[in-house]
Amino acid sequence: MSKILDGVERAGNKLPHPFMLFVYLSVGIILLSFVVSLFDVEVVHPGTKEEVAIKSLMSGEGLSYILTSMLTNFTEFKPLGLVLGMMLGIGLAQKVGLIQTFMKKTIINAPPRFVTYAVIFTGVLGNLASDAAFIIVPPIAAMVFLTLGRHPIAGLAAGFAGVGAGFTANIIIAGTDALLSGISTEVAKNISDDLVVTPVDNWYFMSFSVIMLMVVGAWVTEKIVEPKLGKYEGEVTKELEQVTKIESKALRNAGIAGGIFLTILALGIFLPGAPLSNENGGLIPSPFLDGIVPIILFLFITVSVAYGVTVGKIKGTSDVPRFMGESMKDMSAFIVLIFAAAQFIAYFNWSNIGVWIAVSGAEFLQSINMTGLPVIVGFIFLTAILNLFIFSGSAQWALMAPVFIPMFALLDFNPAFVQLAYRIADSSTNIITPLNPYVPMVLAFMKEYDKKAGFGTLFSVMLPYTVVFLIIWTAIFIMWTLLGLPIGPGIHMKL
Repeated sequence: MSKILDGVERAGNKLPHPFMLFVYLSVGIILLSFVVSLFDVEVVHPGTKEEVAIKSLMSGEGLSYILTSMLTNFTEFKPLGLVLGMMLGIGLAQKVGLIQTFMKKTIINAPPRFVTYAVIFTGVLGNLASDAAFIIVPPIAAMVFLTLGRHPIAGLAAGFAGVGAGFTANIIIAGTDALLSGISTEVAKNISDDLVVTPVDNWYFMSFSVIMLMVVGAWVTEKIVEPKLGKYEGEVTKELEQVTKIESKALRNAGIAGGIFLTILALGIFLPGAPLSNENGGLIPSPFLDGIVPIILFLFITVSVAYGVTVGKIKGTSDVPRFMGESMKDMSAFIVLIFAAAQFIAYFNWSNIGVWIAVSGAEFLQSINMTGLPVIVGFIFLTAILNLFIFSGSAQWALMAPVFIPMFALLDFNPAFVQLAYRIADSSTNIITPLNPYVPMVLAFMKEYDKKAGFGTLFSVMLPYTVVFLIIWTAIFIMWTLLGLPIGPGIHMKL
């Protein structure tokens, strides 16, 4: 396994930066569209039922499209507004220290017998803070384990597993939901304008996944990882930093503010004739689900202001937009990546290459009688392998979605269902890919407790989490589907 992972690292390091990868792929689509168009290839569009030809991006029409659409491809790319809007609120919570304090307090204050569960649970929810959770949860978990007389590396592993393998799951709609659903919608509209994936379309399954990951992760930690590590013989090198009284008070005030917000929200949903429910008083569809991202934005602003004012981080109204601005600086790399990804997907759609590949691929799968749940399970394991080489979940989905969403849509699979299968595989392998930029940091934390620890040590500790998570998560995915349960509000496997 160590040799395999070394090979993955060498191969992955040869890949270009994700931005350049999309630039090269865009050039590839331009060249491919020219070559295929020479053979007068036509295909029946599954949405309009009309024959469409492959259009060359190297023609006069194609070059005009490239130049005139470049800015709108970027500014109208659905994930851009969704993610940036949501991160205004989540970024504010992070900048004032609310998310960090919540994660720390949850782990430190957990009863000893439930510490492992608290670590995994906090790590999974920590994806609200995006990559910051990688820096906060594992070292705190290691110190808590050490304080309780348990092996600190087991705590470190549990924290890393919760943050990394559970990166896509949450009980709250997060930036990941907005980002992936935006990409899915952008791709699916090439088949039909009626195919839309919203940020809540995987909500039910992912909320349940939080509980599953917590229970299974705790079992792996206590039954596999800790026995393998044995008794810790080292010394305490650091003291656990406690949550201060003012931070505890601020958390309480944030909770009160959040409770008031949710009460008002509930009145707007459930009262007779409430504006956030539909005409029949239901929620599928409804203004509540359609406006879930702005609602979450206002929720985070509310609790963040309450916390920030209490701890003294927010002293005036001007501090709120300042912290929001700082959080947007952290999104600069994402914005740059999205510019290139948006062009790639737009060229893929405009040239009709996406329709051609989708129809051809669907016909091939039908010819070999592989059209049911097994093909999606195969897609899960393909994604898990590819994730070893491309760490960025959004970049990998932007690469895979244009091919697999249309193809599976022609087999009558809901795009939100395909997206969910992708998320399971992408998350499970996050903690063993050598291309995870936080692996060296976690290894540095590990060396504080074991000077001889290396990449092999880290991967041998994390591999049980990946294997068990992937198998059990996939099994639950299959059972969930066979039982016909919705994966989100009104969303099932088939269209």
